[in-house]
Amino acid sequence: MSIEFFLDGKLVTAQAGQTIMQVAKANGIEIPGLCGEKRISKTTSCFVCVVKDKKTGKFLPSCSAMPANGQEIEVTTEEVLEMRRTALNLLLSEHNGDCEAPCTIACPAHAAVEEYVRAAGNGNFAEALKIIKERIPMPITVGRVCPRFCEKQCRRNIDGEPVAINEFKRVAADKCFDSYMEELPELTGKKVAIVGGGPAGLSAAYYLRLSGISSVIFEQMPFAGGMTRYGIPEYRLPKALLNKEIEHFVKMGIEFSYGKTLGKNLSLTELQSNFDAVIIAIGCWQASGMRCEGEELAISGIDFLRNVVENNCVAPNPGKVLVVGGGNTAMDCLRTSVRLGSPDVTCIYRRSEAEMPAEKIEIHEAKEEGIHFQFLTAPVKLEKRNGKLILTCQKMVLGEPDASGRRKPVPEIGSDFEIEADTVIAAIGQKTAAPEGLPVDRYGSLATADDGVTVAERLYAAGDCVSGAATVVEALAGGRQAALVAASDLLGIPMEKENPINVSRGKWQDLSKDELVVLRDNLSSASREKLTFIPTQERKTTFNEVTCSMTPEQLSSESKRCIECSCSDKAECKLRKFAGEAGCKTDAYSGVRLTASYDVRHPAIIQDRGKCIKCGICVKICKEVVNKSLLSLQKRGFASCIGTAFDQGFPADCKECGECINACPTGALDWRKKR
Repeated sequence: MSIEFFLDGKLVTAQAGQTIMQVAKANGIEIPGLCGEKRISKTTSCFVCVVKDKKTGKFLPSCSAMPANGQEIEVTTEEVLEMRRTALNLLLSEHNGDCEAPCTIACPAHAAVEEYVRAAGNGNFAEALKIIKERIPMPITVGRVCPRFCEKQCRRNIDGEPVAINEFKRVAADKCFDSYMEELPELTGKKVAIVGGGPAGLSAAYYLRLSGISSVIFEQMPFAGGMTRYGIPEYRLPKALLNKEIEHFVKMGIEFSYGKTLGKNLSLTELQSNFDAVIIAIGCWQASGMRCEGEELAISGIDFLRNVVENNCVAPNPGKVLVVGGGNTAMDCLRTSVRLGSPDVTCIYRRSEAEMPAEKIEIHEAKEEGIHFQFLTAPVKLEKRNGKLILTCQKMVLGEPDASGRRKPVPEIGSDFEIEADTVIAAIGQKTAAPEGLPVDRYGSLATADDGVTVAERLYAAGDCVSGAATVVEALAGGRQAALVAASDLLGIPMEKENPINVSRGKWQDLSKDELVVLRDNLSSASREKLTFIPTQERKTTFNEVTCSMTPEQLSSESKRCIECSCSDKAECKLRKFAGEAGCKTDAYSGVRLTASYDVRHPAIIQDRGKCIKCGICVKICKEVVNKSLLSLQKRGFASCIGTAFDQGFPADCKECGECINACPTGALDWRKKR
């Protein structure tokens, strides 16, 4: 007996016994559901599969509701979709787990940190490099100069120091880079011009090639690398290693054209005529001044560093040096001055050390190399007297926080004093020198659409020229985004959207050690492995690389310190999938979440109750498929949970089954071993 009814206005036919969900699927309409499993009786607990009977106005669970002749069922109206969002948002409001590890979320490139740490820790450096290069096409560089956004959010900060994540990139690249080559698709015939051979431009070319699109990088300098070559000193990033990394792009078929400057000997109009698209990645090469009288007597930080590179680190002794600024560029100028033979190097910074934007490790290493710091000091005037530079400064006191969140320095009246120097370096900051005709925002950076990269039709921008002066890894992420948008436009293929749902247990500062150590067996309590530094005197007198790479044994030890925070079911989790597709928000409903709790008594199985949505699948699987009744819904109301009878835990022979684990839609039940 067949039944005819309407699905979103379309007449369809159902066979006796079919549910609305089954009929919809047969007609090409996928209705999401979390509690359904074809091997068990119907549950209807999640209500995510809701549809509406237009005539009665009732909302029905389509996984169990049977259609009737002449019935009009609404499946995809906005009202129905909103009801599904409500159901999913309610489930998310109680869900207490980590979709992605905090380190991956913190990484601007969203590299799969936990995965490459695990691979390298197991000695599989080739696999680790493959994972790294999915998001970071310059691992040699990033493994040496990254400010370690990931480590700042590492949960091991709870009980000491973070995992030495960046060292895994460095060692994997050191060991396998020479033999590594991507699987390159055939070229599509599309070709893109990229203006700028720094990290953003190189990254854009890399991901375009992985999309089957060729490119030519037009670079104003004699060599590619941008600020990684001309702004990062040799002792942090040896140029021989950078050359090796850039040569890899050549091996991939990416072309380079040097000595080309947009607006001078390179025309945007011609590029747009000769290429299918153009990506602008010109960086931030315009130095900010000290904003004081006589500032033209100072050399900018980026000019100083570039001159040292261009002179192969044999620039003249700069004499007594004053560096004005507190960022990483200032640290590079200070430490480079020491290596050039300066007997006296001082950092002038208008705030206190606590407010310095430079990485703490950079400040620490600068102090080890004998550099002086004069805090709460601001330049007022720079002049030349008797062949010497005289910098007039004034003392500052910290006032209320400004727009940056740091306390604003306020001049102390009558506190002016003078400092004599041979060289004054202004390392205040950088901005974009935007070519004429390109739109800019109020900061002078290139203006883009909401996607962060589109300037106009077939014209894109990426890196520091969009974001302002940032880091290498941020530029790589920007270049990737520009490449993906350009490839989508050129090839007519929709961009693959990343799942916007990332439930988090919270920042490490808000958690206790006891809440996390159960997530991994045999979590190492060892201290962080220490880097090996070359002797201090060698650091001060040569441009040799300051630190040595960790050994495989050290990485193996470090990998055992990783808590492995991310959900092992993150790629398959139905709650995350459907919530992302529905446009849900993890904070749509606020309130107190259930405290995360775990059953880790079984040697092979972990039950993470924070992730449980109480769909009941595991209970019915155990009873109706396995023919046991080990699990049941316990307690009532908000505190209800799935547990074993009399809280005895899972019996030993459960390790031979795993049916409940395979059926769990959220990873609340899982095998303990990830490795």
